[in-house]
Amino acid sequence: MLTCASSLTPMAHIVHLMAKKGNKLNEEKAYSYRRLIHRLIYLTNTHPDMSFSGNHLSQFIFTPTSDHYQVVMHVLKYVKASLGVGIFLHSNNTIQLKAYSDSDWAICPETRKSIIGFCVYLGNTIISWKSKKQ
Repeated sequence: MLTCASSLTPMAHIVHLMAKKGNKLNEEKAYSYRRLIHRLIYLTNTHPDMSFSGNHLSQFIFTPTSDHYQVVMHVLKYVKASLGVGIFLHSNNTIQLKAYSDSDWAICPETRKSIIGFCVYLGNTIISWKSKKQ
C-alpha cells in the first residue's frame, strides 16, 4: 500500500455496506480484514475522523465480503494521506466546552436502525466522540 494513490476521505458518504453483498472472502483475506479492522479501531483513539469508518466496517467482521475489503483498502489510502493528522492539544486553548450531536434516522438498509453520534470539544480540540447504531 506504500505506492498506492492516497485518498482525501476515509469513506465515501454514499457507501452503504450490506452483510451479504459481494463475494465471501477466503480465510486468508478474511483474517487480513479482521486484523485491519482491529488496527483501524485502535487508530480512532487519535483520529476521530475515522471513527465512523472503523465502526461501520467492524459490523461485518464475522462475514467480510469483497465489497467490505475494497472499502478497507480505501480507508488505508486515507490513512496514508493523513499520517500527520491527529489530536493536538494547544497550550493556549480557551477553556470553552462545546458539544455537537447528529442522528441519521433509519439509515441502515438491513435493520432500519438509526445512527446517532456526538462530539465534545474543549476549545478547538476534540476530547470525546461516539457513534452508535440504535
